[in-house]
Amino acid sequence: MALIQRIQGWALEARQNRELTASAFMLSSAVSFSLMGVCVKAVGGRIPVAEVVLARSAVSLVLSIVMLRQAGLNPWGQRRGLLVLRGVIGTGALLCVFAALTQLPLAAATVLQYLQPTFTALLAWLLLGERVGPRVLLAALLGWLAVVVLSNPAELSNLVGAFGGGTALPLAGVLWALGGALFSAFAYVSVRALGRSEHPLVIVFYFPLVGLVLTTPLVLLQPVWPTAWEALALIGVGLFTQLGQIGITKGLLGLPAARATAMSYGQVPLAALWGWLFFREPLDPDTTLAAALVLGATLLSLRRRAADR
Repeated sequence: MALIQRIQGWALEARQNRELTASAFMLSSAVSFSLMGVCVKAVGGRIPVAEVVLARSAVSLVLSIVMLRQAGLNPWGQRRGLLVLRGVIGTGALLCVFAALTQLPLAAATVLQYLQPTFTALLAWLLLGERVGPRVLLAALLGWLAVVVLSNPAELSNLVGAFGGGTALPLAGVLWALGGALFSAFAYVSVRALGRSEHPLVIVFYFPLVGLVLTTPLVLLQPVWPTAWEALALIGVGLFTQLGQIGITKGLLGLPAARATAMSYGQVPLAALWGWLFFREPLDPDTTLAAALVLGATLLSLRRRAADR
C-alpha cells in the first residue's frame, strides 16, 4: 500500500512539473507574439498583409527545417491531411490578425483577437471531449471583461449604433480581429488533436510551409519591395512568430486547450505597453483594469483544484 501511494505521489509530481513547464511555454509564447505584433504594426499600411505573412512563413520555414534536422526528425509526419489543414487554418488566422493590426491600435487589436480562448474552450469540448472546469470558465470570463474594458465599451456601442458620441473602432478591423480569434481557436484545437501522434516541431513545420504556398500567388499579383528597416521588421515577424508557435505548441501539448489559451491573455497588457512605447498609443485607467483582469485570468488558469484536473 505504501509503495502504491509513493508511486501515485511520483506520478502526481511528474504531472505537476509537466504542466508547470507547459505553462512557462505558454507565457513565453505570449511575449513572442506581442513582439510580433509590434513588427507587423511597424510595416502595416505600406506592405500588403499577404506579403507580411509570406515573409513570416519564409523565415519560420527556414528555422523549422534547421530545427528538424538538428533533432533528426522526419518532417512529413503521420497525419498529413490534418497537418495541412492546421497550416491552412493557421494561415487564415495570421491573415486576419495581421489585417486587424494594421487597422486598429495595437492593444485593441490584441484584446479583440483574444476572444479566442472562449471559442477554444467550446471547440475543445465539442471536438475533443475536454472537460471545462469552473476555474477555466472564470478565467475566460475575466478575459472577456478585459476585452470589453480595453476596447472601450463606448466605442463598441458606437460600432453597433446603440449610442452616440465618441470614436468607434473601424468595423473592418473589428471583423478581422474576430475572424482571427475564431481561426486561432480552430488551430489550437487541431494542435491538441495532432499532439497525440505528431512531434511539436513537425506541427510547427507545416504551418509556414502551407502559408508559403498559399500566400506566394497573392504576393506575385502585387509585390511591394520593402525598405531596409521594413525588411528587418519582416524578419522580426518571422522570428517572433516562430518562437511563439514553438511555445504555444509545446504548451498546448502539456495542458488542456481551454486552460492553455486562457493563460495567453498575458499578451494583452504587453500589447498595451508596446503600443505606448513604440506608437504613442495612450495608456489609461482602462488599460490598468484590463491588465489586472488578465493577471487574474492567468493566475486562475495556473491554479486548479484537484477536482478540475
